[in-house]
Amino acid sequence: MQIDQTELLEKALIGYSHQKQQVEEKMAAIRAQLGEKKKVFPTLPQELREPEQPKKRTMSRSARKRIADAQKKRWAEYHERKTAAA
Repeated sequence: MQIDQTELLEKALIGYSHQKQQVEEKMAAIRAQLGEKKKVFPTLPQELREPEQPKKRTMSRSARKRIADAQKKRWAEYHERKTAAA
């Protein structure tokens, strides 16, 4: 009887997930004995971390409209002065 490759992999996953659960239970028991209340994850030194991306600033629709209207007003004044000077 030959076992299909996918069936073999599925059975391996089941076995590994069972082992993982057992290991996590043992780790929880050890943590309880040590009195740990939260998981502590090691952090990389600052020079090895990826730089944090600055948060993107967004404007509301009304703010964009006010800016656009002010710019149109400035351009209109500029063109009026330019045609008056010519």
